[in-house]
Amino acid sequence: MNKQQLAAKIWESANQMRSKIEASEYKDYILGFIFYKYLSEQELKMLIKDGYDEETLPTVNEKDPETVKYVQERLGYFISYNNLFSTWIENEKSFDVSNVREALSAFSRLISNTHKEVFEGIFETLETGLSKLGDSAQSQTKAIINLLQLIKDIPMDEKQDYDVLGFVYEYLISMFAANAGKKAGEFYTPHEVSVLMSDLIAYHLKDRSEIKIYDPTSGSGSLLLNIGESASRFLESKDRIQYYAQELKRNTYNLTRMNLIMRGINPSNIFTRNADTLEEDWPLDESRAGMPLYVDAVVSNPPYSQKWDPEGKENDPRYERYGLAPKSKADYAFLLHDLYHLKPSGIMAIVLPHGVLFRGGEEGTIRRNLIENNKIDTIIGLPANIFFGTGIPTIIMLLRQKRDNTDVLIVDASKYFEKSGKNNTLRASDIKRITDAVLDRKDIEKFSRKVSREEIQKNDYNLNIPRYVDSSEPAETWDLYASMYGGIPKSELEAMNTYWSAFPNLKEQLFEEKNASYVNVKDKDLKSIFEKNDAVNAFITSFRKEFQTYNDQLKTRLVDNMMNVDLNNEEDHLGNVLFDKLKAFPLIDSYAAYQILDNHWKTILGDLENIQAESEDALTKVDPNLIMKKKNGKDIETQEGWKGHIIPFDLIEKRYFKEEYNKIEDLENKIDQIEGDIQEIFENLDEEEKENLANEEGTQFNTKNLSARIKELKKDKDNDELLNKLKEADDLFKKQKTLQKDIKNSNANIHAMTKDKLESLPVEEAKELVYEKWIKPLMDEIDRLPQTMIDQLKKQLENLENKYSETLSDLDHQIRKTEKELAEMIDDLTGNEYDMEGLQALKRLLEV
Repeated sequence: MNKQQLAAKIWESANQMRSKIEASEYKDYILGFIFYKYLSEQELKMLIKDGYDEETLPTVNEKDPETVKYVQERLGYFISYNNLFSTWIENEKSFDVSNVREALSAFSRLISNTHKEVFEGIFETLETGLSKLGDSAQSQTKAIINLLQLIKDIPMDEKQDYDVLGFVYEYLISMFAANAGKKAGEFYTPHEVSVLMSDLIAYHLKDRSEIKIYDPTSGSGSLLLNIGESASRFLESKDRIQYYAQELKRNTYNLTRMNLIMRGINPSNIFTRNADTLEEDWPLDESRAGMPLYVDAVVSNPPYSQKWDPEGKENDPRYERYGLAPKSKADYAFLLHDLYHLKPSGIMAIVLPHGVLFRGGEEGTIRRNLIENNKIDTIIGLPANIFFGTGIPTIIMLLRQKRDNTDVLIVDASKYFEKSGKNNTLRASDIKRITDAVLDRKDIEKFSRKVSREEIQKNDYNLNIPRYVDSSEPAETWDLYASMYGGIPKSELEAMNTYWSAFPNLKEQLFEEKNASYVNVKDKDLKSIFEKNDAVNAFITSFRKEFQTYNDQLKTRLVDNMMNVDLNNEEDHLGNVLFDKLKAFPLIDSYAAYQILDNHWKTILGDLENIQAESEDALTKVDPNLIMKKKNGKDIETQEGWKGHIIPFDLIEKRYFKEEYNKIEDLENKIDQIEGDIQEIFENLDEEEKENLANEEGTQFNTKNLSARIKELKKDKDNDELLNKLKEADDLFKKQKTLQKDIKNSNANIHAMTKDKLESLPVEEAKELVYEKWIKPLMDEIDRLPQTMIDQLKKQLENLENKYSETLSDLDHQIRKTEKELAEMIDDLTGNEYDMEGLQALKRLLEV
């Protein structure tokens, strides 16, 4: 189930339960049951792997202490067969809310002593909230059954390309923003921001054999999960990462634990606390002579500008070197807490409101001390509206305990995003653009700059991004001579010198000399000039030739070698090859090319996960095509034919059943033509007839009204023209109905043939179709990049030509001509004496 399908199911369920549960609490129920399902499935998988079957599984209960101990030692908990999620689903008719109460109580009782810290109280929010699901046991039971039916289809395995619990949490927080999270500053860190922070930190940690990571405001745990995932690519085993998390809110703290466990983290590597980070620092490690917790990386997205109590904390070792944050804004208190827990070689990333860069007072003092002590490494300005529930402008700040350099890299990434509803989202190419700039510490015009400590000191330690990186577009200027006399200034063409260098003779073909400083366009048909230009065509040919080898590499690595693709690192490898190839073509936007790769990689990765899990046999498998249909006011999942597990049916149809496929296309085109003809008849009716014959929306024929009106007109022999029009429309409707029946039958035939063909397809032929699905559309888009670049250049030139095509003299002439024509028209007007006097005054003004 992908994100969109999961979101639709969750929202449907939430709407059904709104009368029973507060919108802000709904997430606690659904997340709790999702986690319980996960734990049930983990135990069930283990038991089946160890030889249990349908006959012996029902014997798994707490009356058998040996089995209880065996499961506890392996998993850290024990769930009786009768309390498993799958058993609840099987016994839905006899299911009762008491089953859940007893199961959760038993779970708490049967946690292994070694796993108390990880599991104890984890279902507390769900357990105490069951009574809110209805006024009676019957209504509570009904509500729970609805939730179980929703959750049973949610994927629980680690192969999902997204964090299921984190996504559900983010989605519900965003949908219920008015009630959930907004007032409490509870902002889930969007996945893309987590990935950016994680990639930057993981690179810093890449040479370590084991690491400790810490999030003192862990929320859903998504930041920790993403760092772990990124860092694990450089480690021998995921078990070499220890996760430390602290969270103030009890229900969110439980979510942190759930999420870490669900993503396959070994419970022995999970260390969590439910406490106020600023008031209760992580306890000293008594086993290490009372040493504080020191970690390799800290990552956090604390509540923005939250109030706190700094009283009595002057000597707190977290703050004493730098100063105390003001009581109205705890941003720097969180930052200093994070910094304190870093090892000397550690790195931290924190999300903060951009006000921390320039606010004065106590914050100004802290900022100065951080800079003078060389702790601030990088500042990244993020796009606005990137977090759900808040439009506060935000930054990511990277800090390190020890640095070789003394400058601060400042990145303005505020212009790089895509719109996603009301929010903005970082694309994969935006994340890579930022990551490349930070890791290489690049100075990039209008994007990033290394700023010396001396320059920051001169600016009184103000770190406001626009002081150092100007990302604004330059104001458009107008050349006075060209505005008066026409022509294009050569100085404005110089801004396109990179193009003229790449296409040496193009400039001469486009322009002719007007004088020493200006040129005229030779021919307004720029398209023809570009198409005929040898240098342009050579560029396109060279690009396609170079990327034919990339096409071959994709086929070899992904299709021919599909069972051995390294799913964690392959996209990075393909991206690096892509960037290397594009070095020879600097006019092409490398990050646009990378975005094309990433867009297609999502589909490729999902398919590869299935293929590697199921073998190449997955290529020729078919699945039921399940759709939601309304029945008695409810959405019911119904099978409507079949679909390819990996290979889409339409690829089979186009290759093996071209004649049948084209026939259906022809029939569909005929239906489109008929619909157009019918609509034309409708549009040509007078308004009264339209109103009588239209559907509720008033946009097209209602066929019942049409039939009734034809019967009426047959009795009225004085309106043959209208009758003939309506009969023509009626005939077209009948023809359309016949064609639709033909299409239905043809679709059924080709569908059956496609299913049979796919299931009997040899693996090598199936791989050819996988190439058509994965590689061909990706390469088609990459091949279009040169033309896109050329079209952009053409557009720039057209705008430049239009800018000076009408001189001020031309405009003045047009104004004078119009004034003269208007003055002459005044003589033809009539009116009373005052009208005429006014008209004559206007005429004198126009004639001046």
